[in-house]
Amino acid sequence: MKAWLIRLAGAGLLVLLGIAVGTWATTNHFRPLLDDQQDRAAQCAAARDNLAGLAQEQGKALGDLTLAAQTRQHKAEQAVAQAKAGAQVDYAAANRLQQERTGGDQCAAATSIIDQELGL
Repeated sequence: MKAWLIRLAGAGLLVLLGIAVGTWATTNHFRPLLDDQQDRAAQCAAARDNLAGLAQEQGKALGDLTLAAQTRQHKAEQAVAQAKAGAQVDYAAANRLQQERTGGDQCAAATSIIDQELGL
């Protein structure tokens, strides 16, 4: 019976030794691969964060450009309105010039009317 217990204990020790050697071999084989994949995952996360930051900056710049375009559009509309208002006086003066009838030489009549408008 004692021999049987010794054999059983020996078999148990061999199984434990096999487990220990298998664990060591597996760790030595897969640890570098796991470390490499973890490094790649860290690089991907850093690249993703970098791209997210760049996209945020680009979105802000696009918003600034849109705001600047709207401001330019508003200023252009104001300039057009001011130009129309300023042109009304000149347009009315031109209409008066066309409607006045003067006799004689056309060049002299035009010169006379223009001088009259300019207050000369």
